[in-house]
Amino acid sequence: MFRRPFRRTEEHALGIDIKSAKDIQAMRASCRVAAETLLLVGQKLRVGVTTDDINTWVHDNTIQQGARPSPLHYKGFPKSVCTSVNDVVCHGIPGPELLRDGDIINVDITTFFQGFHGDTSATFYVGMPGPAARHVTETARKALDIGIAEVREGAHLGDVGAAIQEYVEKRGCSVVRDFVGHGIGRKFHEPPQVKHYGKRGSAERLKAGMIFTIEPMVNMGRYEVKLDARDKWTVRTADGTLSAQFEHTVLVTKTGFEVLTQRAQPLRASENIASLFIG
Repeated sequence: MFRRPFRRTEEHALGIDIKSAKDIQAMRASCRVAAETLLLVGQKLRVGVTTDDINTWVHDNTIQQGARPSPLHYKGFPKSVCTSVNDVVCHGIPGPELLRDGDIINVDITTFFQGFHGDTSATFYVGMPGPAARHVTETARKALDIGIAEVREGAHLGDVGAAIQEYVEKRGCSVVRDFVGHGIGRKFHEPPQVKHYGKRGSAERLKAGMIFTIEPMVNMGRYEVKLDARDKWTVRTADGTLSAQFEHTVLVTKTGFEVLTQRAQPLRASENIASLFIG
């Protein structure tokens, strides 16, 4: 997820790409690489590691799988992964920052493999999180599931956004407006834009063969965000509250959907402990 392609005020000049059966097979492979790398991050994440450690794990594992990290040098981004800690909504740049007990961190991975990009992210718990961290993280996790459940041929992208917004606001949180999901394939970012808020029956009608990310960014407080004036990448909540995000790459099928970045096992430090914190 990156700043310039994701601003909702930008217009896409190209149409929506309907993927062929061959393209879909290639997307499955790329998304599988991204999912495997995210699993590795969960296995290694601990109190006291740095976000630069995470960058090294992601970079090395991606290369070992015969792929390359899509974020590296994209629009000038300096690292191989985005690491967004606590009040950072998205595009956090890995560095010497130490992860502390109680932190939450979103790790956003995109891989380029055999000509196609695969994109996924998750928010992890570092040590034992407090009530606010648990609440915003579990709200974001469920919001993604709710949005994906709306995907089917003939539905509208607005149905996805409306379902997410309804759930998140019912939980007392907010959905970020300025950054949205996107089509993906041979290009990192393609049409359509996938808003995580909106009205049912609005926006593009879904067709089998469309592939896009759903990646709701959920804030504990207000939905407004601010861009770091120094690095021009890091996006934080405007009110300093916590933010969490989960993301999958999703294929529209004749019968519903396929989650291309589905993982083979639960994420350590995230999914495997989530049931303890719901409520």
